[in-house]
Amino acid sequence: MTVLPTSGIPSATAPGSGGPFSGERLAEALTGVCAVAGLDPAGATLIKCTANAVFRLASAPVVVRIGASTALRHRVEKVVHVATWLAEHDVPAVRLLPGVPQPVQYDGYVATIWEAVPSGGKRPRGRDLGKLLRRIHDLPQPASWLPEWRPLADVRARIGEADLDAADLAFLQDRYDDVADQLSHLDFPSPPSLVHGDAHLGNLIASPAGPVLCDFDSSSYGPPEWDLTPLAVGVVRFGEPAGRYRELVRTYGLDVTRWSGFAVLRAVRELKLITSVLPIIGSRPEVSAELFRRMADVRSGNTSARWARYT
Repeated sequence: MTVLPTSGIPSATAPGSGGPFSGERLAEALTGVCAVAGLDPAGATLIKCTANAVFRLASAPVVVRIGASTALRHRVEKVVHVATWLAEHDVPAVRLLPGVPQPVQYDGYVATIWEAVPSGGKRPRGRDLGKLLRRIHDLPQPASWLPEWRPLADVRARIGEADLDAADLAFLQDRYDDVADQLSHLDFPSPPSLVHGDAHLGNLIASPAGPVLCDFDSSSYGPPEWDLTPLAVGVVRFGEPAGRYRELVRTYGLDVTRWSGFAVLRAVRELKLITSVLPIIGSRPEVSAELFRRMADVRSGNTSARWARYT
């Protein structure tokens, strides 16, 4: 994990380029968001910068999460609702910082502010993910603020604002159309529920009290099978140990890879993995090589090539 001091953040963009997460703008956004929330940004560290820039403050046990994509800012209100809902049902998950009206807006940026998870505890395992997914899937149906599952909506939005050449944009649009058509014909065996939407082990945080869920950007009301897909795809594409997925299956009680519709869910997941960095490609040229490698693998039909994670 790259950790950068906010004092003199190295530019995340090539010289002369812009973008929402260029070094100067990123520091300005953090300072502005903290000012609105009454927090001190001095000495904060940048712990992640892909579709969101995530900072941990030095002045308090607080995490600030700032979104990059203008087309996906509408999701932040939902994130606040989901976090509140999970807290009301005592589900182990990250908690919003109390006393701060959320989300926080500053100069076109939209942010959420969280209590930092205490360090310690064992590394999350597949069985931990299976246990937490079973728990959220068994919750009562949430209120009307939870949107229906539309896993490709963010893909379409990201393609629409991507700074790529015409051939690459055409490929992504054609791939989107094909996958969307396949998805429209699926009949899911399980009744719909609250789904996390991006349920992989990277979205579990170790704590002394046990793992907690984070990242509710993709949460919705939809098929539970979707939440079992990321780890299954991770085994193939990122080299996740197969034993982690087997633990998930044993704990949760369902192996989504044995369902006839899994190939379509895998295609959806991989398209999301490809396009997740499109909003910041101008600010983070170092991720370009991995983006184009993933696109090349899908173009050529290479379903077994290993991918590196965006950092």
